[in-house]
Amino acid sequence: MSRLPELSEAELDSEQRQVLEAMQSGPRGGAPGPLAIWLQSPGFCDPAQQLGTFVRFGSSLPPRLYEIAVLVVAQHWQTQFEWWAHARLAREGGVAAATIEAIKAGEPPPDLAADEQLVYDLAIELIQNRHLDDALYRRAVDLLGSRAVVELVGTMGYYTLVSMTLNAFEVELPEGEEQPFPKRT
Repeated sequence: MSRLPELSEAELDSEQRQVLEAMQSGPRGGAPGPLAIWLQSPGFCDPAQQLGTFVRFGSSLPPRLYEIAVLVVAQHWQTQFEWWAHARLAREGGVAAATIEAIKAGEPPPDLAADEQLVYDLAIELIQNRHLDDALYRRAVDLLGSRAVVELVGTMGYYTLVSMTLNAFEVELPEGEEQPFPKRT
């Protein structure tokens, strides 16, 4: 069980109900993972879930690039739920199994396409150094364009927020699912 149990429909106030209805009618169809936690604060939840909807469903990044960035963030934070959810989405989005397994192990993936390598390099550089050097930044803009670079960095920021939420509130995997990372004690 999460540190903060999911609110039942009967517990929702009118503002929470309105935000939940917006999420239920959107592409997610509900309030999974961090959204159930954020619903405790509907004023926070609504703009955060709107950003997440754009990042996940409206970005110009192709799914395979988007998911590589999400997996790097999930691996960095060792976020059980995020990894569980996005490893599957990465496979569905065209990310090679070897790439997923290497990222999970914290190792550089083998045989990446040029755009995948760039996304991986950018994600690792931002996480490890908290900065992008000029050459990597220029490479990213030249290959992906400014819009995609903004969306890529925003994606990583959003999933850092998601990771912090999932880890702080110990959101558990669905029953019967195996944890991708060693359990913290």
